[in-house]
Amino acid sequence: MADLRPVKAVVIGASAGGVEALLTIFAGLKSGYRLPIIVVLHLPDERRSQLAEVFARRVALPVREVQDKQPIVPGTLYFAAPGYHLSVEHDLSLSLSQEEPVHYSRPAIDYLFESAADVYQQRLAAILLTGANQDGARGLSQVKQSGGLTIIQDPDEAQVATMPRAALELFQPDCILPLHGIGRLLVELEHIECY
Repeated sequence: MADLRPVKAVVIGASAGGVEALLTIFAGLKSGYRLPIIVVLHLPDERRSQLAEVFARRVALPVREVQDKQPIVPGTLYFAAPGYHLSVEHDLSLSLSQEEPVHYSRPAIDYLFESAADVYQQRLAAILLTGANQDGARGLSQVKQSGGLTIIQDPDEAQVATMPRAALELFQPDCILPLHGIGRLLVELEHIECY
């Protein structure tokens, strides 16, 4: 396990198999958890997302689908809206945009990770989970270069290993963990922030 340092935010990217993976890692988070968690999960963008509703019923944190220019509030779980890229702004708000898809995806994980790395630098934890394309690998390496904490789901456990493996081909993350280990890490990161 890497040396853990205080972080101000957690960003997570997932694609195929992501809903189950996210529900597993969020299961241990208690009401009052203090870090903001911002998630890009690839979805078909032609329909309204039910993600916020699904997770709100199963997770102890307040859950929001991101609105443009929404301020980031600690202890809130944010999901990217379908059809929009999601970025973290320097005033610690979230913005939506409709630039071209990246790796056929909008929202793209790279977009979120790169913008968050730029804003939070070493005070960011980024987690890449199961998925069927290369999205997130470049963004995660950017988080690493900015001094942030990088975590990849163990590809041997991932429902679809393409995304974690693509990141591993680029660089060595701080941690490669099974889902339960990632869930425990989220709890530990909050405790470090409290000291």
